[in-house]
Amino acid sequence: MSYLNEPPAQRGRPRDAELERRITTTVLELLAEQGYEGVTFEAVARRCQASKATLYRRWPSKRDMVLAAVKDAPAHPSAVPLRRGDTLRDDLLMLAQRLSLTMSATDSNAAFMLLHAGLEDPELCDAIEETVGPTGARLPQAVLDDAVARGELPSGAQSFAYEEVVGTVLLLRRANGLTVDDTYLEALVDTVIIPALTASAGRTDLPAGIFSGHPETSTTTTTTETPLPAAPSRTSPTARSPWTAA
Repeated sequence: MSYLNEPPAQRGRPRDAELERRITTTVLELLAEQGYEGVTFEAVARRCQASKATLYRRWPSKRDMVLAAVKDAPAHPSAVPLRRGDTLRDDLLMLAQRLSLTMSATDSNAAFMLLHAGLEDPELCDAIEETVGPTGARLPQAVLDDAVARGELPSGAQSFAYEEVVGTVLLLRRANGLTVDDTYLEALVDTVIIPALTASAGRTDLPAGIFSGHPETSTTTTTTETPLPAAPSRTSPTARSPWTAA
């Protein structure tokens, strides 16, 4: 007999929001402390006192779990749509400022760790950009196209210089306690990035920049041999994702 007025029965148990938040927080802690390799279902389950089955019911892969943790973090500067300026210089400064804000929101070691994760799993970088929004680490093709249309760059200019240089120097300056303010970013854009983008036009041999998400790796060394700064303490309050803001 059919009871048309009855609400449909709920299937399964409702998800525990508090448990899910505890899991994603643990993922970010492990990422900052031990790197991408240290984020395993077993390690996360052990630390947050949950079963691996609980994790697998939510996320089919480690990448999915890491992305969920990044997206679940308290705030995202990149969740705000990227504003566009009237000139190439305006666009480059806004991108660099966004990336600087993103990186300054956490311990520099965590930023190195997620970069290393991207080298190990290039599609992770793409997924972070798509899931969280533009981080400022990449130069959108639309910015180049508009600059060419305005006559600010020659046709065929490529993003290599921005994606190789800006994120790298911001990480290094932050790791060494050096100032990164608007004055510095303006100097970087004016004297390094714009001239380099201009020089890139017509080049067919440029590799992918390190922050492009798909950098080329050496055939003689592995990414695990890249030296990383010492991991922060497990009790450090700054052990958070580099792609989120305070």
